[in-house]
Amino acid sequence: MANAEPNVVPLCDVLLVLLIIFMVITPMVQKGIDVKLPETTADTSATPQGLIVLTLKKNMSVMINQEQISLEMLPGRLRNLYSTRQDKTIFIRADAKVLYARVIDLIDIAKGAGVEVTGIIPEYFTEEDATT
Repeated sequence: MANAEPNVVPLCDVLLVLLIIFMVITPMVQKGIDVKLPETTADTSATPQGLIVLTLKKNMSVMINQEQISLEMLPGRLRNLYSTRQDKTIFIRADAKVLYARVIDLIDIAKGAGVEVTGIIPEYFTEEDATT
């Protein structure tokens, strides 16, 4: 009488080897950027002094805090600002109608000028809001 049961031991061995391979490879494959979420405080009226906010309007004009600056002069101006600062943090906000690629270009310019930490201001902002 022949034994008709399949031998599942090789199948289990292969599955265990594949499981181990995926467990070893998975942590190496993960990519991303570190995100620091802001801490909330009860007092929202207090704004820290000395922050630099970079604003990109829909006509592609750039403002550092309240100073209008051309896009061509931005890298040099940021380099001058951050060469003497200990805190190399910048906050970026952009008009809601600006392409996301332009915001990434602005982040690249800031990183090239010596900025180490970039913060994004997540508020709905349009140029009409800024003029009123």
